[in-house]
Amino acid sequence: MFDAIDWSRPWYASVLEAASKLARDEAGQIDASFRASFNQQAAALGIRNHQGLPLSFVPQDDLSEGTAYEAFIGATGGVPTRDNLHDFFNGLVWLTFPRIKVQLNALQAAQIARDGIGKSRGPARDGATIFDENAALLVVRDNAQGEALVAALRGHEWRTAFVDLRAMFGADAEVWSFGHALMEKLVAPRKAITAHTWVVRAGADYFALGEAARRAWLDQHVAQQLQEQELNTASFTPMQVLGIPGWWPQQDDAFYNDTSVFRPKRTAAT
Repeated sequence: MFDAIDWSRPWYASVLEAASKLARDEAGQIDASFRASFNQQAAALGIRNHQGLPLSFVPQDDLSEGTAYEAFIGATGGVPTRDNLHDFFNGLVWLTFPRIKVQLNALQAAQIARDGIGKSRGPARDGATIFDENAALLVVRDNAQGEALVAALRGHEWRTAFVDLRAMFGADAEVWSFGHALMEKLVAPRKAITAHTWVVRAGADYFALGEAARRAWLDQHVAQQLQEQELNTASFTPMQVLGIPGWWPQQDDAFYNDTSVFRPKRTAAT
């Protein structure tokens, strides 16, 4: 199943380091028993859940019927992991942004403990699920131009964000993929694939850091944001992944003029 992944795509850059440490076979392909490699990395990083339990990746069968997935992780430290791309990317994100994942799990486990599994998960748990599955982290320089980019995205002013402010990406704005379902969908990229974007404002010191240091800063900073802010489904703004400047080769006028994907924001009248 790993043959379909194009690791050169920019949306996999955030987890590329963790993926590079996975065991390989003689042909250089990722070993099918990737849970063992995940566990080695988790142990080396000293990852623990919010209860202080060591994190490990366990077979899906360890999750007993009637037990919520998030509650199981909180109670045992075990992450039920199937042999599919969805759970494969989930493991890579755990190894890349462990503090964020721990905080999301803590929030979800607390909500389940309070409300039960139930059909209705409530806004906080819904928000945590959206973050976990489909988020992208948009880091913008904390200045007027950064605010202009955020405002354009929130206003669905796509040409302003992706064309007029294109030069910001790289020097003053960058996107890190986070959601494992998002990464799974992007194995077969389509123009309409849209991330739920979490905005992070950062100063000049952040943009002067190397990649590993920026990733570590993000992990700590966003985990702190999640601890301090009330998370719900309105916490995000949509962003078409293939529209991010430099993330797709055919980003011409016709590309951005496609209103079936780059739709204007709905108003009360529409």
